[in-house]
Amino acid sequence: MEPGRPVTLGLVLIAAVLVGPRLSRVTVRMAARDDAAVPSALRTGVTSALLAGLLAGAVGLTGLRPATLALAWAAGAAVVLGAVDLAMHRLPDRITFPAYAVCAAALLADAALLGTWAALVRAVLAAAAAFALAAGAAAISPQGLGFGDVKLLGLLGLVLGWFGWGILLAGVFLGLLTGAIASLLLLATRRAGWRTAVPFGPPLLAGAVLALTLGTVSLG
Repeated sequence: MEPGRPVTLGLVLIAAVLVGPRLSRVTVRMAARDDAAVPSALRTGVTSALLAGLLAGAVGLTGLRPATLALAWAAGAAVVLGAVDLAMHRLPDRITFPAYAVCAAALLADAALLGTWAALVRAVLAAAAAFALAAGAAAISPQGLGFGDVKLLGLLGLVLGWFGWGILLAGVFLGLLTGAIASLLLLATRRAGWRTAVPFGPPLLAGAVLALTLGTVSLG
């Protein structure tokens, strides 16, 4: 193990322990629309563990650099968005819009400090392309894709596009595949019908994580 790796992993664990409970509170309060709602110990533990895994993955992909903040913030946003969408089929702008701003600022800082301008331009173009294509799909079939999903796809385009067009395409494909498999399982277990609305956010987020985990990432 590299000399600095235990220290980095320790910092990741501390961050997850400190931030995880707050994300858990935000999640249950948004899902219940009750500012006094309190998460269970189990939810807090699961949220913190999931956040720790995502943060560790972010640091493993990029090391410690400005772009890491973009991944870390996106990870925290993903934890909240996924849970709220599962609970009430909604992706709150209060989480999505700040994630756009922080991720864009972090990637801009990375470009200014480390010269990753090509990656930044690709990320912006990918975000615009993902948003535009998703908006078109939502206009054609509003029942299939909500505008919250459109905004989420724009955010994923920004983050995944920074790593490469292939990573973005893989993320979208894996998200669609994950959603299709989940829908079939719900149908097979009779927990949903053909007309049941299934939240699309969690599969998209899972696809993004899988693409970053499985993809060959080049930061050159």
